[in-house]
Amino acid sequence: MNFSRRDTTLTLVGILLALFLAALDQTIVSTALPKIVEDLGGLQRYAWVATAYLLASTAMVPIYGKLADTYSRRNIELWSVSLFLFGSVLCGLAGEFGTLPLLGDGMNQLIAFRAVQGLGGAGLFAMTFIVIADLFPPSERGKYQGLVGGTFGIASVFGPLVGGFLTDHGSNIIPGVEGWRWVFYVNVPFGVLALWFISTRMPALRPAGEKSRLSYLSALLLLGGLVPLILGLQLDKTVYGWGSPVTIGLLAAAVVSLTLFTLRSLRVRNPLLDFGLFRNRVFTTANLALFFLGAGFLNLLIFLPLFMVNVLGVSATQAGVSLIPLSLGIVFGSIAAGQLVSRFGHYRRLMLGGIGLLAVGMFLLSQMTSSVSYAQVTFYMVLCGIGLGPSFPLYTLAIQNAVDMKRIGQATSASQFFRQIGGTVGAALMGTVLATTLAASFSEQGAALAGFAAPTVAAEGVSGEAFGPGSSLDADRVEVLVRAQFAGLLEGLEPPLPTTPDALSALQNDPRLPADIRDRLGASAAQPGADLGPILTDAQQQIEAQIITLSAQISSGIREAFTSAITRIYFYALFIVAASWVITLFIPELPLRRSNDTPAETTTVVTGD
Repeated sequence: MNFSRRDTTLTLVGILLALFLAALDQTIVSTALPKIVEDLGGLQRYAWVATAYLLASTAMVPIYGKLADTYSRRNIELWSVSLFLFGSVLCGLAGEFGTLPLLGDGMNQLIAFRAVQGLGGAGLFAMTFIVIADLFPPSERGKYQGLVGGTFGIASVFGPLVGGFLTDHGSNIIPGVEGWRWVFYVNVPFGVLALWFISTRMPALRPAGEKSRLSYLSALLLLGGLVPLILGLQLDKTVYGWGSPVTIGLLAAAVVSLTLFTLRSLRVRNPLLDFGLFRNRVFTTANLALFFLGAGFLNLLIFLPLFMVNVLGVSATQAGVSLIPLSLGIVFGSIAAGQLVSRFGHYRRLMLGGIGLLAVGMFLLSQMTSSVSYAQVTFYMVLCGIGLGPSFPLYTLAIQNAVDMKRIGQATSASQFFRQIGGTVGAALMGTVLATTLAASFSEQGAALAGFAAPTVAAEGVSGEAFGPGSSLDADRVEVLVRAQFAGLLEGLEPPLPTTPDALSALQNDPRLPADIRDRLGASAAQPGADLGPILTDAQQQIEAQIITLSAQISSGIREAFTSAITRIYFYALFIVAASWVITLFIPELPLRRSNDTPAETTTVVTGD
């Protein structure tokens, strides 16, 4: 297919602008979530705002791939953008009209509308690579696919900043409209601009080969397998463990539905996913490598902010900003890899070099201590970002170069799907590692604090819900929580002083009082009329000192617990990254085709049916 340079450029602008919307949404919403929960309530449903989007977007990716091989790419792109914008507007309106039939309160509405957003967002991601494959031959495609990584990186940089600004100041735009709602409404002007570019400048891009109808039964079976699979992996394993009936039931349902989907796909003439593609070595090995890379990438995103907040003591906003070096590294690595592969034609050595650099960064992260500096972590994240950069364009390029253009939609969407599923599985497994390691570390810290005169404070401090993995454990907050355990005792030491025998006996037997104070109170109780003022003043001073000491020790213990847990996660992730490097060694490196009209060279091209 031949297009004018102007139409090609404007089409590229349109699809990258649409991609920017979806990429920005992944970071901008997370910044606003605390304020959203404050307004809508439903803290226990906090995670479902992200999970609903993930479920919908991941499950729909293979379906978009099949649609792209069947219908006009332009129409699918227009549908995806429109659906994403519709979902964005609905999200902004969540809770505005009170409780709604079927949907319930504002938080439930937001969760449902985020799923609508995800249905559109899946198409924005999948269609970007597919349209680029239509516009450029493999020999030139790398440098343009490198722009995809750049788009992700820019969105990752601007997302937390824009999200924070709109959440804090957006209420000034239109009085009465909460600032966090603009986090969703801001998609509308960009989306309308993308729709204009796509509808007026993008060619129809009709797929080659025979047109076939989408098998709705296959689509239902696929969704019926992927939704419980992702849900079973995403559920909080501290509540629904791997052996719980809920988790086992979801995973069993996924296995049954996906098995039925596979059997049907092997029997029908035009399957939703052509399993013959797996006979192609490039397709199989590249997607397997992407599965492991996806796990490594998502673990970086999830657990670094946790380390920054709970070990280095930065704010949640600063923790979000700490991901910017990773994003900038991805931008540089993605664009550079795309340019190099288009110039020299070799992609496997760039993949291996990128994963090697990622492994170095991951190793350094696994060796961090609680005294690591912010600058050191920044450097490690830049290394990881540059190493991850080539994975965005090159694995997809290798897959597209090896398959027939008639199956380019299915092949391209598969690469995105395996990356996302890998991330979901990796995050679930490492979440279990985090929970078990923290539990063991907190237990050890509790034993270490047993010698203090306030064992109940120590127990609450190291194992209480207030110190969960999502909390901000700065020293000031720890001291507030510890001081709360002494609040009743300190009030009892304030004037008027206890004078009755029962009051003195209760105070004397309080285990939170230092032993010497209890002894002095006992001696004074035997002397009627004794002045208790100096004793109680000493008690207040000693308790204040104990609160400070205990808070410092608890803070230090918690920092060490989180350091141990998160560095262990990165150590395990290092083996995941190593697995992707080994698999990449076996990806056949085929000459990059100079035309979309010529078949893939020196490999079996699967045409299905």
